[in-house]
Amino acid sequence: MRKGFVAAKSIFQAHNGILKTSQAKKLGVDPKTLVEMVDAGHLVKESRGIYRLADLPPLSDPDLVLIALRVPNCVICLISALRFHNLTSQLPHKVFIAIPQGTKKPRIEYPPIEVIKPIQKIYQAGIETHKIDGVAVRIYNREKTVADCFKYRNKIGLDIGLEALKDYFQQPSCDVEKLFDYAGINRVENVMRPYVEAII
Repeated sequence: MRKGFVAAKSIFQAHNGILKTSQAKKLGVDPKTLVEMVDAGHLVKESRGIYRLADLPPLSDPDLVLIALRVPNCVICLISALRFHNLTSQLPHKVFIAIPQGTKKPRIEYPPIEVIKPIQKIYQAGIETHKIDGVAVRIYNREKTVADCFKYRNKIGLDIGLEALKDYFQQPSCDVEKLFDYAGINRVENVMRPYVEAII
């Protein structure tokens, strides 16, 4: 392996084996080296401007990982978050993300995204950080995700929120108080209450 490749590979290894072009450049890897390493089979180009060491196993959830790298301030939400928390039978064809109100919508060709822009109070509430394939991915917690589905019911359909609510109460460690805390932040307590009461 070429000397430049060895140095670049060690930099990738120190960063969970995956880097954006801009990150690699800051760490001393020439963008030309990235292209040459792809041609030589040492790197895989996962998406535009994102490279991964070829000897690593495939990404377990490439869409979430790639979006987290491309849009660091986003939070995975709605159907994509439901899927992560096993609260839906839906297979999202887009990655649903939340970004702060007033933020410019990111231009991403793949994977396709669906963007919501909540006010700051709603955007900040309920964020958890999960490590997926070594990458920090911000995802709303279960209760915030369910409450969001009722807030955005006109966007995704009430049936998805109802399914998520039923699935939530079938999982261990349900917390009705916490659920209604997020419903309060989203101003959907009155919408959710009769459905919750019918389930419990």
